[in-house]
Amino acid sequence: MAISLQKGGNVNLSKEAPGLTRLKVGLGWDTRATDGAAFDLDGAVFLLNASGKVRSDSDFIFYNNLKSTDGSVVHSGDNLTGEGEGDDESVSIDLSKVPADIDKIVLGVTIHDGETRRQNFGMVGKAFIRCVNAGNDSEIARYDLSEDSSTEAAMIFGEVYRNGADWKFRAIGQGYAGGLGPLARNYGVNV
Repeated sequence: MAISLQKGGNVNLSKEAPGLTRLKVGLGWDTRATDGAAFDLDGAVFLLNASGKVRSDSDFIFYNNLKSTDGSVVHSGDNLTGEGEGDDESVSIDLSKVPADIDKIVLGVTIHDGETRRQNFGMVGKAFIRCVNAGNDSEIARYDLSEDSSTEAAMIFGEVYRNGADWKFRAIGQGYAGGLGPLARNYGVNV
């Protein structure tokens, strides 16, 4: 049975799934019915070193750069509607291939042109992030986000990080005003 996390909670993935090397991180959401422009939410991944920054812009994985240069992180691609059950977008992480100088993998979601379209996460429901053992397709942990970032157009859903020899996951749920630009610049990416 998957561990249900609250904001700020964490789980030791290595202990919950001994021998884990291939991790799938599922991202999901439902947009509320509103008048106006359609919603397009996008998963974004940042591979961070010890300073909390990307080594280069290529450590920013998203719909326009689906794979890290070393192949350790692969984005499933852009889901334009978020319709249907289950994961809307996913990220595959081969933990055995993540470079030693990467300490943390941050997973966020942004609303494409959210500021221009006056869309924010208050208009998004049932948002979640889940960690799945890709070797046997069993869910290890899940975090269902609350709607306390109702005015932001970008959110950090969670992060996978090293703790000694172990990999852990932390539920974040932190919003960023201004959308993708401010979020990416926070990690050293020029967008």
